[in-house]
Amino acid sequence: MEVRGGAQRIPRPQSARAGGPAPWAGLAAESLHVTMHDVRTRVLELHGSAPEDAVAAAVAGGARLAAVLVLLFEEDGEVRVILTKRPETMPTHRGEIAFPGGRHDPSLDAGLMETALREAQEEIGLDPGTVEIVAELDTIGTVGSGFVISPFVGVLAGRPHLEPHPTEVVRVFDVALSELMHDETFREERWDLWADDVPVHFYDLPGETVWGATARILTAFLANIVEGR
Repeated sequence: MEVRGGAQRIPRPQSARAGGPAPWAGLAAESLHVTMHDVRTRVLELHGSAPEDAVAAAVAGGARLAAVLVLLFEEDGEVRVILTKRPETMPTHRGEIAFPGGRHDPSLDAGLMETALREAQEEIGLDPGTVEIVAELDTIGTVGSGFVISPFVGVLAGRPHLEPHPTEVVRVFDVALSELMHDETFREERWDLWADDVPVHFYDLPGETVWGATARILTAFLANIVEGR
């Protein structure tokens, strides 16, 4: 039997308690099977990001801009997403599971989409020319590290050849979207930490736990993909 969950540092408060069901709870197993056609159909309705004035206010308050890639490819008729594991030597988010991406550099990037593509190339050796950006998701903020993150959905023609940068990524792997929505994978907790009754999402995979900003982005994306099924 596979052991789910990893050794990620999770600052769980003593008041943490079980949360509600997944947005896709109650759907039949076949409804959780996602193809690239499903993704392309649904993302046509996604027009994410926060208003410019909200982002500007966050930056004025000390937040830093960043962008990530929700990087997808189809294999055996099912969509898979690429994730990375950060090394323990990183200054923030040590050992966490993350999307490829990183901090915006206005001297290098024309915009945040270019930030996501550049950082993915640096981190995992992804050729930007192989990525089709099909949507931008809602901008989110991180509490601990003070980033405002813009997620972009990128589609690949097939499984890519990736070469992780040894100082930035210790592991790169992929998981089917249906696995993320499995009953044994997703769970929600409610925390009273930076605000009252905040939903915090977790994905317990074999040997790893996805949580934090990455889990928040995943949950919003997956909920959109299966909406109406």
